[in-house]
Amino acid sequence: MATKKGPAMRPTGASVAEFLARVPGEKRREDARRLCAMMQEITGEPTVMWGTSIIGSGAYHYRYASGHEGDSALASFSPRRDGLAIYLVGGFEDRHQSALARLGPHKTGKGCLYIKSLDDVDRDALRELIDRSVRMRRGIDRASG
Repeated sequence: MATKKGPAMRPTGASVAEFLARVPGEKRREDARRLCAMMQEITGEPTVMWGTSIIGSGAYHYRYASGHEGDSALASFSPRRDGLAIYLVGGFEDRHQSALARLGPHKTGKGCLYIKSLDDVDRDALRELIDRSVRMRRGIDRASG
């Protein structure tokens, strides 16, 4: 059964700069700005708001075997109270163990990477994880995915 895509995963047209200005804590705001810049460099596209709290760069269309389809950001994250939630292609924990081993302190969930601060992690490893996720979403990195 196909499900409807909710408004949370659509670009809203809201200002990323205004959203970032409301993120609590100067350190968290600066981390979010740096992550925006990294995602823009990787995708070659500007960041936009997806829903009320997700910042994404680029877009791709997906379709599951179930019939569910929709659009999502190529690279995205959400600055949260406890850190940054970075959204990657599902299963990245198994496919990219070497990058995760170099990354430093983090937690993972289904398609999510959680870090407290950019200063705590190896930014080259983080860039690699985001880049590989973007490449998979673009269909460039299927075999090694």
